Amino acid sequence: MAQLPDRADIVVIGAGVVGNAAVAHLAEHGWRRIVQIDKGPLPDPGGSTGHASNFVFPVDHSKEITDLTVDSLRQYGELGVLTRCGGIEGARSPERMQELTRRLTSARSWGVEAHLLSPAEIQELVPHCEADLFLGGFYTPTGAIVDPLRAGELFRERAAALGALTTLEQTEVTGIETASGRVRRVLTDRGDVETERVLIACGVWSPQVAALAGATIPLTPAVHQMIDVGPIPALAATEEWVSFPLLRDMDNLMYERQRGADLEIGSYAHRPLLHDPGEIPPVGNHPGQASPTSFPFTEEDFTAQLAHARELFPSLLTDPEPPRRAALNGLLSLTPDGGALVGETPEVAGLWTAAAVWIKEAAGVGRMVAELLTDGTSEIDAHGSDIARFHPAQRTREHVRARAEEGFPKVYGISHPREQWLSDRPLRTSPLHSRSAALGAVFHEAAGWERPQWYASNQPLLEEFGDRLEERTHEWDARWWSPLIEAEHLAMRERVALVDLAAFAFLEVTGPGALAFLEHLAMARIDVPVGRVVYTPLLTAAGTFRSDLTIVRRGEQEFRVITGGAEGGRDLAWLRRHLPADGSVHLTDSTSALTTIGVWGPLAGDLVQALTRTDLSADAFAFGTAEDAVLAGVPTSMLRISYVGESGWELHTASEIAPRLWDRLWEAGTELGAIAAGIGVYGTTGRLEKGYRLMGAELTGEHDPVEADLALPKVKRADFIGRDAYLSARERGPAAMLCTLALTGEPAEAGAARCPSGGEPILSPDGEVLVDARGRCSYVTSAGPAPSVGRYLMLAYLPIEQATQGTSVQVELLGARLAAEVLSVGRTPAFDPEDSRMKG
Repeated sequence: MAQLPDRADIVVIGAGVVGNAAVAHLAEHGWRRIVQIDKGPLPDPGGSTGHASNFVFPVDHSKEITDLTVDSLRQYGELGVLTRCGGIEGARSPERMQELTRRLTSARSWGVEAHLLSPAEIQELVPHCEADLFLGGFYTPTGAIVDPLRAGELFRERAAALGALTTLEQTEVTGIETASGRVRRVLTDRGDVETERVLIACGVWSPQVAALAGATIPLTPAVHQMIDVGPIPALAATEEWVSFPLLRDMDNLMYERQRGADLEIGSYAHRPLLHDPGEIPPVGNHPGQASPTSFPFTEEDFTAQLAHARELFPSLLTDPEPPRRAALNGLLSLTPDGGALVGETPEVAGLWTAAAVWIKEAAGVGRMVAELLTDGTSEIDAHGSDIARFHPAQRTREHVRARAEEGFPKVYGISHPREQWLSDRPLRTSPLHSRSAALGAVFHEAAGWERPQWYASNQPLLEEFGDRLEERTHEWDARWWSPLIEAEHLAMRERVALVDLAAFAFLEVTGPGALAFLEHLAMARIDVPVGRVVYTPLLTAAGTFRSDLTIVRRGEQEFRVITGGAEGGRDLAWLRRHLPADGSVHLTDSTSALTTIGVWGPLAGDLVQALTRTDLSADAFAFGTAEDAVLAGVPTSMLRISYVGESGWELHTASEIAPRLWDRLWEAGTELGAIAAGIGVYGTTGRLEKGYRLMGAELTGEHDPVEADLALPKVKRADFIGRDAYLSARERGPAAMLCTLALTGEPAEAGAARCPSGGEPILSPDGEVLVDARGRCSYVTSAGPAPSVGRYLMLAYLPIEQATQGTSVQVELLGARLAAEVLSVGRTPAFDPEDSRMKG
């Protein structure tokens, strides 16, 4: 058995497929003192890798997950551990068939081959099933089965061949020592090893291991039931491990697949069965269990599911019924939003994780986390899986379990892009929450915040603006949406609106090194006069987008960083990660101490001026500046900026006094026809009319500022992260440009969906997906109505050849092709292109 070294550059805890992929990629990125530890025996240490159904369906509505899965398929294929058999998802209901047409559009957007099948075509590919039970199916020829244990061995061998890896099996981690908030040492039952970096990749045990260092990994072990029955003569006669495609019976939340002479049947249709990591027995101490993560089978939870399987495969499962070889309640990891957990933990520097990862994307995650550890960025954008996305309140046991119970049926469920989580709410509420609730606000959630999306109190606006409002006749279009959003938008454009923006995150950066610190992070110049507001991206080392935020210079050594609620955790973690070690910069999270009220519209000046002695005229208070003032007796920091393209201010004030400020604004606005407008206006209609970009949508790790048309006229002299890559992007020019598109007509079928919401592919007039010179497919990044211009708008990166005003394209939505045109290229907005309303 290998000896534990005294020192390691990184310790990887876990020898499942994710940890094994990580050590291989770390070694190939130049890491040489890698120590891998697992408490179980190799090659199967007893985690989920050893019992999970090891198939790969390549398409997800998430681009990140699809990219990771496609990358994993490539890696498994190169290792020789992949059997390609194709995969089919069957629909028994019209609703599911609609979902499969949507899945086809995601496949096209992400560049994965896929087809819709008739029942007869399903029957031809899967001769043993009763295909007439389905209305149709979704087929991906690249669906496959992988041998994850052999893949793990090969990954470890690659790292060992480079002289980079020491692997210790049957070794228990008993502690992780930290000092000054950073990892210093890993303690085991076989000795200790000094290190400043630890990667936790031990699946369902991850929260326990992270707790040793004082960190949280928000996941809970949950049961997924499956059985193996056989031998079945018809399957044995094929003399193949798998002779027909994997089959998911989506409406029954089940799957069936051949395993040699056996048929494996799995289900997500049972009740949520959650466990605590501490309940998982140690290796070698699990009577009645095949492994620590294979719990005893609960027969009562599988009765209906077995009946569904017999209905679908009667020739294989009845007359006679084959014997049962295995039955288990296998554990997998669920998180509050169903996504993976990748990256450095917010609480402890140097403590990283790659958890809640399925076998299908495990190899890709191993490469991703190795790149993040090595370069600080990854080829596949890690935005959606970043563990820092969760606020501390979302990392509690209570919240994680509540969301896991709600999320388990969603594994095979149909989720709308705007669909809201319903459990454990409200979690984070604005100081103005009671005011919004009294106005009949419909709340949507972001990072745990309850944000008013629209207000029932604005019902009279539907009559006022009735002929200018869009009618949504298709049920899918109308979900999680209201015409009140468009009515509120028009009222704001004509009068004035108050917007509750409490979800903004406030990060105070102060000290003698504050300016140099922010200059090092920001693409834009931060050394501006006191009182200036700077909008700036923060870039990755590769010159793509890491963050998108606003910085206010409040003093010579005092700066306020303001970012969106959904990005607050990620941006706070990024700033903390880059703080200088000399103590010259102080970083404080003031999010809970401050709140924001937006006041915008042509009458905003009239409304606010009535409450203050400060001169708010354009000459005295220029656009892009900030000033402290007193409004109706409330000390307020006023920022003259706008995300909706109207004159007005963001008003920042102490949370405990914000209700008073809202009440005074509301009272003063009565004679001006002021309304409350929701985030539907702020984040969708107003934003899209002005073509403003959104982090995670238009601004990702795939595109650079040149392509987003955010490159500045000059590059500042100060060095900053991503500067060299940014200079290179400016020199080579864009392969694609962000454009504003608009629908140009009704769909051919009356009543068909016509409101894209993001992720839909952009096609040429002859139906081909547009692909740029770097192989990136074009798809809708954001979409919504533009009531002020009477159009339905979309943002999308188009290849340079199509990025021309007036170019005709198509957008595919739920199987229909919608005609569209390019309205503008780059930052020129559809509404008020001269910005006269906002800056005048």
